Amino acid sequence: MAFDLKGILTPFAALSQGTKPPHTVKYPAEQKETAHRYRGMHHNDLEECIGCGTCSTICQNGAIDMIHIDGYETNNGDSGLRPRVDNGRCCWCALCVDVCPTGSLNLTSDYIYVTEDPDSFLWTPGVDNAKDGKEKLSWQSSEGKRLLDYERVPMKELEGTERVKSFAEVVLGYTEDEARKEADRCIACGICTDICPVHMHIPEYINAIARGEDDDAVRIIYDNNPLGEMCGKVCTRRCETTCAINHKGDPVAIRWLKEYVTARVKNADVIKEILNPDIAEPNGHSVGIIGAGPSGLTAAYYLALKGFDVTIYESKAHAGGMIMYGIPKYRLPLDSIDKQVDYMLSIGVKIKYNTKVGTDITFNELKEKHEAIMIGIGFEVPYPIGLTGEDAKGSIQAVNFLYNINSGINVDIGDKVAVIGGGNVAIDAARVSKRMGAEVTILYRRRVEDMPADWEEIEGAEHENVIIHPQAIPLEVISDENGKVTGVKYANAEMIADDKGGRPRPKIIEGDEHILPLTTLIGAIGQEADYSFIPDDIKEQIEISRGRIVVDENQATALPWLFATGDIANRQADAISAIADGYRAVKSIEKLLLKK
Repeated sequence: MAFDLKGILTPFAALSQGTKPPHTVKYPAEQKETAHRYRGMHHNDLEECIGCGTCSTICQNGAIDMIHIDGYETNNGDSGLRPRVDNGRCCWCALCVDVCPTGSLNLTSDYIYVTEDPDSFLWTPGVDNAKDGKEKLSWQSSEGKRLLDYERVPMKELEGTERVKSFAEVVLGYTEDEARKEADRCIACGICTDICPVHMHIPEYINAIARGEDDDAVRIIYDNNPLGEMCGKVCTRRCETTCAINHKGDPVAIRWLKEYVTARVKNADVIKEILNPDIAEPNGHSVGIIGAGPSGLTAAYYLALKGFDVTIYESKAHAGGMIMYGIPKYRLPLDSIDKQVDYMLSIGVKIKYNTKVGTDITFNELKEKHEAIMIGIGFEVPYPIGLTGEDAKGSIQAVNFLYNINSGINVDIGDKVAVIGGGNVAIDAARVSKRMGAEVTILYRRRVEDMPADWEEIEGAEHENVIIHPQAIPLEVISDENGKVTGVKYANAEMIADDKGGRPRPKIIEGDEHILPLTTLIGAIGQEADYSFIPDDIKEQIEISRGRIVVDENQATALPWLFATGDIANRQADAISAIADGYRAVKSIEKLLLKK
């Protein structure tokens, strides 16, 4: 029989372990501190979370679902959804934490989840550990070690002092490589689509660009926006303000990507070749549209595709409305507008130019010609500045000034110009004046941060050495013995806090008055619509409130055959909202005439 020394010693070795500290603890009587970066149960700051679903997308185990939680509803920049974790699938890799664009999702040091249900693995971070989860945060995304690219590919522009020498387009556009790289930053959360007035398929066309499928991107854009290139150049891009990436870095350049892919289509024939539109057979119904602005063009385009006989009546020589006559050509070149309009004409849209309703053709004549009428005129009648002496020679309105410049009409503004106002129209008038060789000052009654103009336009004006004088309240227009403007009297103001929590209001500083020498004064404090072409009996049957025609959610007035869109029907005052109005009106007209 063999002698087994190991077998004899083994019990003694086991006994020796009893004198050592145990590897386990008696929970909950005893507890052990976890490591600093321990990966325990998830916690989500529900207020910081925007429900983008990036955590769910990146999870390789399919352990995260997006669910609705009471108290969190869909709104601007928030899907209303929140992540729920299946702990039976989670491997605690923390990719969801590292990729979270708001930093709301983290892991905690809490690793114990007790339940009497043996089949329950579902955990809603921030709900199931709402009380103490935030105090136990452990694994959080590290700065400098990001899975997402938070830096935007910069857009090249003409240098400020160089671009004021001409009306050449300021933005140079993305190259193909730049566009692909920028498109790759999109996480396809879709929150941008929700805030877009047209609900454009933004992630879809951006992802098509990232894949190098530019023609597909164009087709996706034209699905519900026939003025994609215009939007790519001048849209107010509310989509970018809600971009999930914006929470930690630069939002995806949604507008510039749209500009890239639409601008590369060189003419209307190529657009038609790419889209190969499915134009329905004529359905025998006729629609008249007053105004060839964004809403009128949009409605006409989709109505024509659906087989309607549609005619736009435009008072001017070009289509485009305020985007044609109000936006300077360094922002939106004429050939870009013409290309988009020419494509619409090629699929059956008819436009009668130089035809002013109420003068060249009456409203009642339109009613006899068409079964439905849509009014899509803009706000083109400027408000007076309201100053003594504003009727002097050389005191002009910004909308009239921009119209003349865009129409090729020479305007002598001299070498010293002041613009009163703080919106985009004021900025446009100032930057155009700078290109005409003048020294330009903007007088605005509030602070720069209160200006309603787009921040990019304000920044562009500053780069072009336009002087912005905030907290300056104009008092009187000064003129010489010939009635010609020589200056404007203004007072500096201090900002007074609003007791009710509103924005501070300007108050004139007594004795702090000055005269700014001028050759031209340009007013830009707002516009209104001209409804003189609408017969009185029609006006009596519709409602006009605070300068706008009242419509329902489908752009219909109180008269079932009459629709209104754009500036005269909504207060957003931007092209993308007008496009959305036109798109909605199409569905409403289709329902009316085809009885759908």
